[in-house]
Amino acid sequence: QVQLVETGGALVQPGGSLRLSCAASGSIFNINDMYWYRQAPGKERELVAVVSSGGTINYADSVRGRFTISRDNAKSSVYLEMNNLKPEDTALYLCNADIWPLYLNHYSNYWGQGTQVTVSS
Repeated sequence: QVQLVETGGALVQPGGSLRLSCAASGSIFNINDMYWYRQAPGKERELVAVVSSGGTINYADSVRGRFTISRDNAKSSVYLEMNNLKPEDTALYLCNADIWPLYLNHYSNYWGQGTQVTVSS
């Protein structure tokens, strides 16, 4: 079965940097758009960044200029480089992707389990 696994979350100080990775595994035919979401306590899940299969990128206003999303199609992976981290960035970061498995004839949407990012002095 298709699976997404995030890594890289950690406790960091304000102003620090962190790189999150999300790798898709399983019998994959193709991956379309890939997304990073985050969910902080008491808040709704927020779309942080998206990268399309063609490389088109968009960011939430709160992270634009500080975060960079990228993908490596050969590795079926998406990354989120986070710089100048702020306490407000503290959240569970979740990977999401539209994936066409080999055993289906259409795309389906998949979520990872999430990786925790905590920004605190």
